[in-house]
Amino acid sequence: MATESHDLVIIGSGPGGYVAAIRAAQLGLGTCVIERHAALGGTCLNVGCIPSKALLESSELYHAARTRHAEHGVVYDGEGPRLDLAAMMARKQRIVKELTDGVAGLMKKNKVDVLHGTGTLVAGDRVRVALSGGGEQEVGARHVILATGSRPVELPFLPFDRARVVSSTGALSFDAVPGHLAVIGAGAVGLELGSVWCRLGARVTVVEMMPQIVPGADGQMAKTLARSLKAQGLDLRVNTRVTGARFGDGEARVQLALEDRKGKSEELAVDRVLVAVGRRPVSEGIGLEAAGVEVDERGFVKVDDRLRTTAEGIYAIGDLVRGPALAHKAEEEGIAAVEIIAGKPGHVSYDAIPGVIYTAPELAWVGLTDEQCKERGIKPRVGRFLFRANGRAKSLGEEEGMVKILAHPETDRVLGVHIVGPRASDLIPEAVLALEFRASAEDLARTVHAHPTLAETVKEAALAVDGRAIHA
Repeated sequence: MATESHDLVIIGSGPGGYVAAIRAAQLGLGTCVIERHAALGGTCLNVGCIPSKALLESSELYHAARTRHAEHGVVYDGEGPRLDLAAMMARKQRIVKELTDGVAGLMKKNKVDVLHGTGTLVAGDRVRVALSGGGEQEVGARHVILATGSRPVELPFLPFDRARVVSSTGALSFDAVPGHLAVIGAGAVGLELGSVWCRLGARVTVVEMMPQIVPGADGQMAKTLARSLKAQGLDLRVNTRVTGARFGDGEARVQLALEDRKGKSEELAVDRVLVAVGRRPVSEGIGLEAAGVEVDERGFVKVDDRLRTTAEGIYAIGDLVRGPALAHKAEEEGIAAVEIIAGKPGHVSYDAIPGVIYTAPELAWVGLTDEQCKERGIKPRVGRFLFRANGRAKSLGEEEGMVKILAHPETDRVLGVHIVGPRASDLIPEAVLALEFRASAEDLARTVHAHPTLAETVKEAALAVDGRAIHA
């Protein structure tokens, strides 16, 4: 069995792993990445963030062509636009291939060795690789970063069969629009993919056991988004729990229990079921016990504030450790871990990590919610501004939603920013920067914003904190 040695071995090539590899190469560390799949990029590039955004964009264009283009003076003769689902899926796959090929190119450019196979820790400084093409290879390393990511949670009474019951991976590749799709879970995955298939013509029922969609988001903003999604045709069932399922005659019958109405139940007949109730870390089968790496009761690898595991020289990042399962969080942790290994002051600002739901309108947020402020005994000053009063939003024909800014009642420091509206994902970085640099609402209010832009809504909401909004 051949043996090689590197300064750093990274198991996993998702956003955390491949970004860490590039940063390590920049710092002069001899680096090897081990990836068990044929394509680099992990869940995010292959069956997660990227393909879902491609379908979201395509489905939004299709829906706009059917419902909104006429008001812009774009009129279709005859039957109007027609859905070519195969072409839509082909475009999605082209984008995925371009980006995964791009990651492979970055590995070559930065002289990062790549091994395709399953990596298993055999000690703190050695990894055994079962190569995809057959055989084994042992890789020595002064340091190891575990970046194996996560996989969808499977419900015991709704196991994935890749036909009627699917994870997000399956819902990205339906070969036909379902007649009726049940979505279990109203988080990012459930709402985004539910939106895609609703826009393409499916009847979509979203079931969420918590009192609101996007549990953990600001309550007012979750309600604002829910109103918009319902108007688009999504049937949102909150306070509703899935208790079982029956299969037969080409359909699934999903049993529901209504939490807010004790004893009331319902059976939902659907063609397909998307289970989107969360993800769990891929921490089994990678040799953690042999290397002395401890995990918690949920399978997350235990790390300290420097991303070090309980085993000397081994670090862990991304979905494998505590915190939100977000690609950008994994990237920042990958960079921080590598910089710490190189003797630099690596750091992640966990209080300034944004969250985004890529529906239409989008929901984006960073910092504290109203509810979290209340739990901490803070009564924030609040500024709100509606997109319908923004000129750019009107010209786009996307006027739903608002910007909401929470500021400390004494210092005016920005505590949280929440946006429901068009391009919210592109507006939230300004708010992240504000939290990162401990800016005040006044700082945002006095920053010049180009006109006409959607970003002016952030300035107006900051002005509204002090009752000075101009266009409200």
